[in-house]
Amino acid sequence: MFRFLSERPLRLPSFLHPVPQLGAPAIFTFNEERDDIVATVTRRVADEVGGESADLEYILNDAAFHEIRRLEAQDDLEARENLPFFRNLVRRIGRMSDHEKRRALDMMLEHMARDVAGNFDERVFKFGSTIAPRLLTGLMQPSSLPSELFGSGPSASQRLLTIEGATDKLRKLERIGTLVYVPTHSSNLDSILLAHAIDRVKLSPVVYGAGKNLFSNPIISFFMHNLGAYRVDRRIQVRAYKSVLKAYSQVMIERNYHSLFFPGGTRSRSGMIEQRLKLGLLGSVVQAFSRNYARGVERPIFLVPTTINYELVLEAETLIEDWLKESGQARYIIEDDEFSQIERWAAFFRKLLRLHSACVVRFSDPIDPFCNPVDEEGRSLAPGGGILDPKSYTFRDGRPVEDPLRDRAYTLDLGEYLVERYRRETVIMTTQLVAHILFRRLVLESPNHDLYGRMRLRGELSFPVSLITEEIAEARDRLVSAMHRGETRVNGFIRSETPERILTRAIELWSGYHKNPAARVDRGKVVIDDPPLLLYYQNRLVPFAELLATEETADAALEIHAMEAAR
Repeated sequence: MFRFLSERPLRLPSFLHPVPQLGAPAIFTFNEERDDIVATVTRRVADEVGGESADLEYILNDAAFHEIRRLEAQDDLEARENLPFFRNLVRRIGRMSDHEKRRALDMMLEHMARDVAGNFDERVFKFGSTIAPRLLTGLMQPSSLPSELFGSGPSASQRLLTIEGATDKLRKLERIGTLVYVPTHSSNLDSILLAHAIDRVKLSPVVYGAGKNLFSNPIISFFMHNLGAYRVDRRIQVRAYKSVLKAYSQVMIERNYHSLFFPGGTRSRSGMIEQRLKLGLLGSVVQAFSRNYARGVERPIFLVPTTINYELVLEAETLIEDWLKESGQARYIIEDDEFSQIERWAAFFRKLLRLHSACVVRFSDPIDPFCNPVDEEGRSLAPGGGILDPKSYTFRDGRPVEDPLRDRAYTLDLGEYLVERYRRETVIMTTQLVAHILFRRLVLESPNHDLYGRMRLRGELSFPVSLITEEIAEARDRLVSAMHRGETRVNGFIRSETPERILTRAIELWSGYHKNPAARVDRGKVVIDDPPLLLYYQNRLVPFAELLATEETADAALEIHAMEAAR
């Protein structure tokens, strides 16, 4: 499995060629560049981590220790292929020369980079763009298969998904520079859904990282592997592996591959809007910009803050259970949840397919890597509206240079900016609003309970429908006012329907999919059946708890709002 880097003729990589204004995106020629990309990533990481002899020995020992432990626990084909390399490395490392250590490091890093690198097949892309959404809908709702495959009207997936935001502007900018989408992350469906949304509004396909566990489903794996997804194996604890992932992302951005990654790192277990971001991949954007300009490649990079918003979340029950266990927050990866269960997929989609706008993807206005807005010609704008040159952020002594310490400071600013943008651009959905009103009532009626005590109040609390609809109406009006001030977004159903219809839609969604509905209506009262599920959906509104509070519910709202700082 492991092998040394082969000798290859030197080719001028595409990122040094002029960028054509028109033509196919870079991803369409990815397969021709894959070997060169892998070699570039390998050399860059080897130079970064393997400077001194002592560093080399430490890195190799660290890798061998973690990989032997992981592979022995897996006891699968991957283990049988790779364990001999690491066991042999442990036995020999004390006797190896510096040259031999460097070759072993190169071999290990090349293997990691090849395992990460994706693939792109234009035929699969065309099939996925035209047939796959209709076929998936038909499989989830067999009665609709003939009309989905042979009908001329919009597919159910088009009715299901609403796309908002600066799509016209993005189509212009992707011909000028490199787009990097940085979305919120709620579900393993996110990358699939977002790739579909990007294609539907006629934007270029992207490369994106996906957990290697998602490739275990043969159908999903086929599409992801052939549509630009690169594999991220979160089971690997080797420090050099994280450097490979970051370098791969950076090299792809440098070479003008439109990209997508989740700054939150993993799905939001709590359901809250991301507040603490992983800065490694964000840093790769800033460093890619600096490296290109320092080398004379003057190509702008535009970040696209994006929110993905669901009325119903496929894995909600598993995610909130994991979050409530607290220790699960550090586990980072869930290998067996609703995403891997075909019957839950079917139930999930069957419930949603009858609805309009059950999912909303919102593309926010793009920015440069230094948090400046950009106009339709890709020019960065100063706070007063004037034009500024983002290249100047990389200057030292009048010329652009690479400076990792400086770029880390810019990355911190970028992370803080995105957190605020996510809050303003998240679209509040029906289930989230209703869940917040009910959870606020739960907190109000259980003053002597902590969060975990409240999670045990299954079926014990109920409230008159008239009270809940009255509070929905007042909260809806406050949210709409906040939307007009640019503080948040509210989906169309909440804005246009009555409080009674809003409550009914949320109850029907929960009842038709989740094993235990978050709440139900019984003889004129709303009964809370599943407090953890209610908590998950209401958590999206934690930042707005005080804004939505009435005089009666002010104390409960303060307690809910405090959850954001405590997490």
